[in-house]
Amino acid sequence: MTEIDTSVPHSARIWNYWLGGKDNYPVDETAGDAYTAVFPGIVTIARSSRAFLGRSIRYLVQEAGVRQFLDVGTGLPTVDNTHEVAQRYAPEARIVYVDNDPLVLAHARALLTSSAEGATAYEDMSLYEPEQILEAAGGTLDLARPTALILSGILGHVADHGVARDLVRRLMAGLPSGSHLCLNDGSRGTDPAYEAAQDGYNETGAVPYFLRPVEQIEAYFEGLEPVEPGVVSVPLWRPDTTADGAQPQPIGQHGGLARKP
Repeated sequence: MTEIDTSVPHSARIWNYWLGGKDNYPVDETAGDAYTAVFPGIVTIARSSRAFLGRSIRYLVQEAGVRQFLDVGTGLPTVDNTHEVAQRYAPEARIVYVDNDPLVLAHARALLTSSAEGATAYEDMSLYEPEQILEAAGGTLDLARPTALILSGILGHVADHGVARDLVRRLMAGLPSGSHLCLNDGSRGTDPAYEAAQDGYNETGAVPYFLRPVEQIEAYFEGLEPVEPGVVSVPLWRPDTTADGAQPQPIGQHGGLARKP
């Protein structure tokens, strides 16, 4: 198994730290704190992204009737992982996680829990192998039935937008009518402070993550039928009512849900 280097910060562990998880090391906390010193709003972005994922899965299960999920680039397990949300509302739901990070692989056993009625599986594969991902997922999922493809915060790691669009297209091509794409990524045009902080982070030599204009995020959904309200800043996507009636505020993270006709 690949050795995990705990001497340098790691983006998945930093994200885990911002989400309040425990799968991180002092070096990740230091890097995460340095980022938040420049842009404190990153914690809101991380947690708002996770909350969007939960609301979209709830919609898929309760309103769209989806019972199969393919979560590519899943990252480290924290709270309300895809299988936990899906099986909370539909215990028979089946979930395949895909990642090729040795750190995530080391924690995969934490993901591989399931209700007795459903199933979860983990595939150690790269986003850049869409056909192989689909073939492997077919061992757990029935890909003749509607499936939700989840791409949460992963496409920003693909430097070329055209390549990223092609990967989405190839993954959706292997799923039948009635399937859905659930996608969110960091965006430009809403929060200049976030953009400056992320651009600065990318220049440190860390694995870069590219924020994209909203129209480029919308382009991932080409040919699909958008679920209202379309691609929006994630706190604005079907927000839950809060006890104090506070209105959600837009952040530099956009996403949406769409159905394959």
